[in-house]
Amino acid sequence: MTRILVIGSGIAGTATALALHKAGFDVTVHEAHPDTAEDIGAFLTLASNGMRALAELDASDVVTALGFPLRSMRVLDAQGSQLAHVPLGEADDALLRYRCLRRGELGAALQAEAVRRGIGLSHGARLVSVENGPDEVTARFADGSVATGDLLVGADGLSSTVRQSIAPGVEPVYAGQSVFYGYTRSAPVAEDTGHITMVRGSSAAFGYAVSPDGETYWFARVGGDAVPADELAHPTPSRRREQLVALLGKDATPAAGIVAASTDDIMATNATEIPPGAPWRSGRTLIIGDAAHAASPATGQGASMALEDAVVLAKSLRDAPGPESALSLYEACRRPRVEHNITASGEISRGTRAPSRAGGGPPPQRPGDDTLATQLDWNRDLNAVTGAAD
Repeated sequence: MTRILVIGSGIAGTATALALHKAGFDVTVHEAHPDTAEDIGAFLTLASNGMRALAELDASDVVTALGFPLRSMRVLDAQGSQLAHVPLGEADDALLRYRCLRRGELGAALQAEAVRRGIGLSHGARLVSVENGPDEVTARFADGSVATGDLLVGADGLSSTVRQSIAPGVEPVYAGQSVFYGYTRSAPVAEDTGHITMVRGSSAAFGYAVSPDGETYWFARVGGDAVPADELAHPTPSRRREQLVALLGKDATPAAGIVAASTDDIMATNATEIPPGAPWRSGRTLIIGDAAHAASPATGQGASMALEDAVVLAKSLRDAPGPESALSLYEACRRPRVEHNITASGEISRGTRAPSRAGGGPPPQRPGDDTLATQLDWNRDLNAVTGAAD
C-alpha cells in the first residue's frame, strides 16, 4: 500500500497527510473548499495530547507560532467564587502546553506545511462518490476528475460524503447545547494571560482566556433547543449578544460583561455527535476525525483526538503486515478512546455528568491515557506497543 487519498484538508485530513508522508507513503489531499478559509472565526484549544501528536509529526514550530499557551485553568461558580485553579495538562513542558488559537489559522498553517513538504493538495475538489475495488479505490469528484489509490481516508467532517459510502444513514445528532464564540479587546476584566477561566453558570457554561496582546477569547455553551438552521445561515449577531447577555447576567460572574463588550462577529453552532458504534471502514475506505467520531465540544478534545488519529493511522499502516491488519490495529487503538470522549462530552452537554475538576482534583482517566505516549512515539513499533499494553 503506497498510494493514499485523503478527502478533506481540515485538521484531521492535513495532519494525516503529514503523518502518512513522514511514514513514506505517496499521499494526496483533496479539499472541497476553494481555499483555506474554512471556519476562520471560531477558536479552539489544543490539549497536551494533541500537542504531543504534533510533536511526533515535527509540526510543533508551525503551531506554536500561532495563538498563545495556557498553563492553568480557573473554575468559577455562578456567584463568581473560585472553586479551583489547577495546572492544565503537561504545563511544565513548553512543547506540550495547551494552546489557544483560531481554527482557521491552524488549518491554514498545517496546509502550508503540507505543501512545503511536497504533499499534493487540491482545492475545489468536491467528492461525489467512492468505489471500492479489489486492488484499488476510486474517488470521483464533481468536476468530473477521478483519483485512484490503495486506500482512501475520509477526513471530510460532520457531513462526510465518505461516511455515507460506508454507513448510509449515519448522521450527527444534536448533543443538547448550542455553542457561541466571540472576541473583545474591551472586556471589563483584568486578567493575566496564560490561563483559561471556566464559569459554571446557572444557565450556561462559559469560558474565556486573554491573549498576550489583550484580546479576550470566549465561548458559551447553552442548553435547550438547537439553533434553527435558517438562523445559523442568516445570523443576527446583535440579537445573539442581547440574548446571551440577558442569560449570563443572571449570575455574578464576568461572563455577561465580556459578551456585552464583544463585536458583532459572534458565531454560533449546534453541538453534535456521531453515535458510538457506527462503522468506520469498508474495503479500502476509512473515516477519521469528526467524520468518524465527532463529539460535543464540552471536553475540548475534538482537534486533539483528530491529531492522535493521524499519528496512529500512519504508524498502523507502517507497522502492520497488511492493509486489513493495519486498519484493524488502528480501530482497536482508537475506538475505545474516542467513543469514551463522545459519551463523556455528550453527558456534560446534556447535564447528566458533572465536568471534571469541580474540586480541583485530578482529571478522570480516559481509555488509553496510560499508553498514549508510547502509541504516539514515532520510533516505537505500534504492534509492539499494543502487545505490551495487552
